[in-house]
Amino acid sequence: MDDFSKILIVDDNPKYLSEALPLYGYTVQVVTNGIDALKVLEENSSDIDLVLLDVMMPQMDGWETLKNIRKNEKTKYLPVIMITAVNEEHKIVSGLKHGADDYVVKPFILPNLLARIEAVLRRSKWQEEKNKKNGVNIETNGDIEPLTEREREVLTLVAKGKSNQEIAEQLFVRDVTVKTHLNAIFKKLKVKSRTQAVLLAIQMNMVG
Repeated sequence: MDDFSKILIVDDNPKYLSEALPLYGYTVQVVTNGIDALKVLEENSSDIDLVLLDVMMPQMDGWETLKNIRKNEKTKYLPVIMITAVNEEHKIVSGLKHGADDYVVKPFILPNLLARIEAVLRRSKWQEEKNKKNGVNIETNGDIEPLTEREREVLTLVAKGKSNQEIAEQLFVRDVTVKTHLNAIFKKLKVKSRTQAVLLAIQMNMVG
């Protein structure tokens, strides 16, 4: 647990999270829409350690809010976990491409969310310390086998939300070839899904 980290909850129905997270040592601030979230971050971004951002909200949805967070120099590197009831992989992948650090699909189990919060905060603090020391980005874990140029092309298209058929058409190959490349990518990155592959690749600057 990352005691006293401050989390901005952006959710039009925040009661559960706003009551649960303080029990685990987190300080929370709550807003119910994306517009208010951007105002808070503009005024107090240095006080916020992480944003829990719901996708379905009035006035400004989570994806649009995320885009604005990433456009702002003050908040472009602020950790953001998306909370979505949209269990559609291509939309989740698109969200990761827009700059989400992780995602949780509703209905979620609290221990799962807490583990993701802890992991994102830990990763953020580790990266911050590393940047202070040498100013470089996260490097590929030595245990992960490097991807081929074609595998990187496939993964980049996956990160853009392309289906296997669309990737095959763009690369002038068959669907089965795309599946073969994806299986190789999953094995090398030690992941089990497209979403996990994209998340890891973005974190490690493997896709543009």
